[in-house]
Amino acid sequence: MKDLKEIILNKTEEYFGEVREIRRHLHAHPELGFEEHNTAKFIASKLTEYKIPIKTGIAKTGIVGLIEGKNPSSKVIALRADMDALPIDEQNDVSYKSQTAGIMHACGHDMHMACLLGAAKILISLKDEFEGSLKIIFQPSEEKFPGGAIGMINEGVLENPKVDMMIGQHVYPVLESGMVGFKPGIYMASTDEIYITVKGKGGHAATPELVINPINIAAKVLLEVEKEFNQRKPQDSASVLAFGKITGNGRTNIVPDEVKLEGTIRTFAEKWRAEAHALITGIANNIAESMGGSCIVFIDKGYPFLVNDERLTEKVINFSKELLGEKNVQPLKLRMTSEDFAYYSHLIPSVFYRLGVKQKQTSQIRNLHTSTFDVDESAMKTGMSTMAWIALQCLLS
Repeated sequence: MKDLKEIILNKTEEYFGEVREIRRHLHAHPELGFEEHNTAKFIASKLTEYKIPIKTGIAKTGIVGLIEGKNPSSKVIALRADMDALPIDEQNDVSYKSQTAGIMHACGHDMHMACLLGAAKILISLKDEFEGSLKIIFQPSEEKFPGGAIGMINEGVLENPKVDMMIGQHVYPVLESGMVGFKPGIYMASTDEIYITVKGKGGHAATPELVINPINIAAKVLLEVEKEFNQRKPQDSASVLAFGKITGNGRTNIVPDEVKLEGTIRTFAEKWRAEAHALITGIANNIAESMGGSCIVFIDKGYPFLVNDERLTEKVINFSKELLGEKNVQPLKLRMTSEDFAYYSHLIPSVFYRLGVKQKQTSQIRNLHTSTFDVDESAMKTGMSTMAWIALQCLLS
């Protein structure tokens, strides 16, 4: 009987140089959500080179490869990587620095794609060793609402053949290279975007009797909304309300006609999520009317909370320990960040785990979504081998 673990580890070493170059190419040529045209062409060329059949143009730029083993319809497992970059100007001085001004892979999606390509190359070489099929999913626009996951789902990515379970991984800059992290059950928060337009009556700041100052109204709305939200939120479920942008186009002596507020709600409880929407809308409207103004509240409902199937996650944790050793598989805490992988997790059993990318024996953390984010590239060995091993064990179990 073949030692599949040894084969995967040996192939990981053999393919690492190629996968590192793939990551560097993708990092140097980032594209924003739903604009990943060159990225998609590059990925498609690699999958074709590996002799993996593909479908392209799903949800604009998405790609799906299919690896069929023996009895291909017996079980289908999907592996997913996201493709888009962020509107950030990279400040790193590296040979693979972004060549596109103002756009950068600051969330590790270049790593996700490279690791999945590496895992796919390993798995296509082992197709005679398993029963079932593997869908290799490259998804556009995780960062840009409404996200590419829902678009790919609507275009049938989980069907023909029907997917039984989904696996995804994401870089984690606080976890050392060589490690992975898991949390069974609810893991990441839902996210909604809040847009409030407060309307008043502008004019000269020296004649307050002739104006209805929307800045004053907006200030009271912010304070009251935050107070009521924090008083009413469930004690057994973490929630966050934050406003990050206020726009009032006035001057020192000019009161504007309106002020715009933008913020976010993060929570793990769907009932409270709906109640919070109504609470914010009611408070904003009541305050604006009581001060002589008016208010328009629009809350854009975003990604749901992400839930890792508990039974499947425990199995995957054990598989990972077999490959990496127990000390290299770490527990994770709840995160208030969000991910559109959550859409998959509400439809089929799913596992979304973290890949450590911090250089060993250093205290420096290059955080996500910053202009200096970077990774320990040796983590790609863990990334591609773990994904390939998990997929294989899920098919064999």
